[in-house]
Amino acid sequence: MMKKITIAIDGYSSTGKSTIAKQLAKALGYVYVDSGAMYRAITLYALENEFIGSEKDNIDALVKMLPYIKLKFELNNATGAAEIYLDGKNVEKEIRSLKISQHVSRIATITEVRQKLVDMQKKMGENKGVVMDGRDIGTVVFPDAELKLFMTASPETRAHRRYKELLDRGEKVVFKDVLENVQNRDYIDSHRENSPLVRAEDAIEFDNTDMGLQDQFERIKGMALRVIEKQ
Repeated sequence: MMKKITIAIDGYSSTGKSTIAKQLAKALGYVYVDSGAMYRAITLYALENEFIGSEKDNIDALVKMLPYIKLKFELNNATGAAEIYLDGKNVEKEIRSLKISQHVSRIATITEVRQKLVDMQKKMGENKGVVMDGRDIGTVVFPDAELKLFMTASPETRAHRRYKELLDRGEKVVFKDVLENVQNRDYIDSHRENSPLVRAEDAIEFDNTDMGLQDQFERIKGMALRVIEKQ
C-alpha cells in the first residue's frame, strides 16, 4: 500500500485552486479541505453580526466571539463535495458572493482569526492523505507537505473566471468591479503582516493562464503520483 502524502496548494484568488484540489482529492481518494471557505464563513459571521461592513468595524467584538463560532465540513452525498457549516447551518452558497469576497482578505489579516483556523487546519491534516488549498498552506499550515503548488494566472484571466462564475450563480456584477476586487485581494493577501501570500521555497509555481482544466489536472496529477511513488 502506497504511503499517503500531504498536498498543499497556495496561490492568488481565482486561480482554480479549489477546482484542482477537489479533482486531486477525488482521484487519489484523499480528503479535500477548502481553507478559503473557513475564512469566508468567519467573514459571513462578521457581516451578519455587523462587526464589519457598517460605518465602523468592531474587530474586538469579533475576536471575543471566535471561541464560540463553530465551523465544520460535511459531505454532500448528492454532489460528492464537502460543504461548510457555520454554527450548524450550511452556508456554502452564501459565502461565495462578491460581498464576501470584498471583505474576506481583511478578515484574513486578523491574527486571532488566523490562529483559530490554522489550528483547525493542522488537526485536519494530522493523518496525511489530505489536499488543502489556501494562501499559507505550504508556508504555515503544512510546511513539511510532500507536494506544494503555487497557482498563478494573470489578473485579467482570473477576473474573467470569477465574473463568469458569479454571473452563472445569478449575481448582478460588473466586470470592472470583479477585476478591482481581484487586484485588491492580491495586494492585501501579499502585504498583510501575518502569514502573507508568498510562494514557499520548495513550491512548484504553476501558471494556468492559458491552460484548460483537463490539461492542468493531468499535469498536476502526474506530479502528485511521482511524489507518492517516491515515498
